[in-house]
Amino acid sequence: MIKLIAILYLSVMSINAASAQSSVKPSITEANSEFVYKYLLGEIAGQRGDLSLASQLFMDLAKKTRDPRLAERAAEAAAYGRHQRLALDAATLWAELDPDSLKAQQAASQMMLSTGNMKSAVPHIKELLSKEETRATTFLYLNELLRNQQDKKAVLTTIKELAQPYPESAESHFSVAQAAWFAQDIGAAENAIRKASQLRPDWEVCAQMQGQILAKQSPEKALDLYKAFLNKNPTANNVRMSYAKLLVSLKYYAEAKPEFVKLIEREKDNPNTNAVVGLLSLEANELDMAEEYLQRSLRNDFKDPEKVYMYLGIIADRRKNESKALEWYARIPKSNQHYLEAQLATANIIAHTKNTNAAISILAKLTELSSKQEVAVAQVQANLLAQDKRHQEAFELIKKTINTVPNTPLLIYDYAMAAERIGKLELMENELRKVIQLQPDFPAAYNALGYSFADRNINLKEAKTLIETAYKLSPSDHYILDSLGWVEYRLGNYAVAAEHLRKAYSIQEDPEISAHLGEVLWKQGLQEEAINIWGKALKEFPENSILVSTSKKFNS
Repeated sequence: MIKLIAILYLSVMSINAASAQSSVKPSITEANSEFVYKYLLGEIAGQRGDLSLASQLFMDLAKKTRDPRLAERAAEAAAYGRHQRLALDAATLWAELDPDSLKAQQAASQMMLSTGNMKSAVPHIKELLSKEETRATTFLYLNELLRNQQDKKAVLTTIKELAQPYPESAESHFSVAQAAWFAQDIGAAENAIRKASQLRPDWEVCAQMQGQILAKQSPEKALDLYKAFLNKNPTANNVRMSYAKLLVSLKYYAEAKPEFVKLIEREKDNPNTNAVVGLLSLEANELDMAEEYLQRSLRNDFKDPEKVYMYLGIIADRRKNESKALEWYARIPKSNQHYLEAQLATANIIAHTKNTNAAISILAKLTELSSKQEVAVAQVQANLLAQDKRHQEAFELIKKTINTVPNTPLLIYDYAMAAERIGKLELMENELRKVIQLQPDFPAAYNALGYSFADRNINLKEAKTLIETAYKLSPSDHYILDSLGWVEYRLGNYAVAAEHLRKAYSIQEDPEISAHLGEVLWKQGLQEEAINIWGKALKEFPENSILVSTSKKFNS
């Protein structure tokens, strides 16, 4: 059976453009017997899987007969057999014997590039570009051909030279843009992709690339470009996917969800898109919709079902159906990458339904953890202790873990927050500054330090600078917007403060945001609105100390 499959496979491979039954006729008629012998020997060698011998025999015949079909057979056999040097020689001979063959020129250029010989491949690529019927395809495939070249700047120079004779070809500019992108020359990439877009304004692949390049410098401009393109080309699913993904990366979840829904309308059974809409619905706390789309992704064989189990567990937990949540988490086996996440979520539920010690004992049973996983477990344990008002224990636990896993910004951040809860404000400040030094793009560290100053009504100038830095790093974070509003309030800028706090409140009706917004509105003379906001928040968060104390202070 195996032999039969090999014979069939090699027979199909051997059929050239002429005919399955056509035999290769030698041009040296006096050597018929030698030709027939070597040709049949090559066929038999191929059928037996000896592609090295087959390619050598066909190559020898090609040299003697000058027949390009035999050179093609030699190149194919050598390529399938991974005999790179022989494949290169055969492809070069094939291109030489049949210079008008596009297939031969492609094979020769590919083989030369695979051996790192870019300079020798250029004449063959030029031959392909000279023919109008293959020019566009060659330009689009050019960067794929050159992908293994290590010197990306040299590749960019070569592609620029190849593209120069074709300024009216959108594909030539697109190829230059790709090469510039890979060479990390963003300016050249932006310039080239703009020219390609001008020549083919409705070209979807070009719009995707242009958005990708723009997003590197200005994500908002990339969003505008995608949006404008989709207004003119509403069925451009690939651009819509890029647009939706960029919205998610910028945490514009509410704006991203309808884009994914539109994609689902065209691909109802796509498990990945259904899963994304489910997650975005969960982010927006639209639990029924989240469950519907996540279940749909499972029905359509989503490749990572355990991840979906995690989110279905979160949905059940938010619905206060703890037993159902635990059932979903229990479906994730120990061998799965989401097991630790499931155990952490399980511990949180046990802490609320039983007690903190029972939850911590679950986490204590976790073994063979990486440093990163140790940090995650310690963070959850400390958080559970803090929720139980055991702040000193939480502080000591994080302190002990830091000694085991030093210089971990996220853990140091938690240590700083634990220090704040037990009144060690100087330590908190020092540790947050350490986080900023270790990881300058850590928005939560800037925000925490700035908010701490603003809340205590000290160092307000520095507080504002710190919070503004956090805002630049994460402009849609509602906690940072809350801090920005709070520091403006402390500075006496009530109108600006209200603007930031309203935006934060529109993203998340958090109890502390509600307390701050109500206080600022009260100062603006909008007491009735303030009372309504506090009243609504108190129904959901009746035990939040900041909310309770703020509402009592102004509404007593």
